[in-house]
Amino acid sequence: MRKEAVIIGLGKMGKNMALRLKERRWKVLGLDKGYDFLKIKKLSRPRLLILSVPAQAVDEVIRESSKFLEKGDIIADFGNSFYKDSIRRASGLSRKGIRFVDVGISGGPSGARHGACLMVGGRRKDYIQILPLLKALALPGGLQFFKGCGAGHFVKMIHNGIEYGMMQAIAEGFAILKKSKYKLDLERVADVYNHGSVIESRLVGWLYDAFKIRGENLKKISGKVEHTGEGEWTVKTAKELGVPAKIIEGALKFRIESARKPDYAGKILSALRSRFGGHRI
Repeated sequence: MRKEAVIIGLGKMGKNMALRLKERRWKVLGLDKGYDFLKIKKLSRPRLLILSVPAQAVDEVIRESSKFLEKGDIIADFGNSFYKDSIRRASGLSRKGIRFVDVGISGGPSGARHGACLMVGGRRKDYIQILPLLKALALPGGLQFFKGCGAGHFVKMIHNGIEYGMMQAIAEGFAILKKSKYKLDLERVADVYNHGSVIESRLVGWLYDAFKIRGENLKKISGKVEHTGEGEWTVKTAKELGVPAKIIEGALKFRIESARKPDYAGKILSALRSRFGGHRI
């Protein structure tokens, strides 16, 4: 496969992936709002399309872009799609001879720009076909293949559910620290936690950054926490499989209830979402 790809969707993730690929001497055609899919025809075959669009837009983008694709071309969905939708899409495209790979990507816009963690599902031969692209986008050691259509998005969905729980624990812990009788400097607490402690992590590091920038009261950050589909999908899937997921479910409920009861823990969650994902605060 030539070092050539189309990226559909040039938001925070798609734009940064395009910049990273261009640095690695890939020819990148970027399509954003008002997609001109006819340009896809100009690429050499097999064509490789990277989708970086919201989950609710994926079906329409696939439907319209596939009109300009041929047998053997590949669509790689790098968005946060529900894994069952990925299974359905792979099946529908296969009837047209178009190959489909589902890619869970973690690391936020910074990861997309400087090297991400990639969880790839689909057929192994399709994974091997686009391996040069995946290696160009991934951090060293940050790439794994999981056999089966939808498997990559399934692994990423659970990753996001775990993320909900980890963030909630950090938020609750720091809310307790702030409420205590001690006059604690929470920036310094976050700093020491992130130097050799058991809970040392990128999340604690991002909270330290938020405190440094906004102060420990996290001024102008909302206690209302936005939530996307992945946490809800994880809870739903856990129930389907008969697996208890009380921590993740509790974290999801907190985010939903924060719309009417915003608090300091919610401000921490919003601050973390802003730091790693560029989400609104």
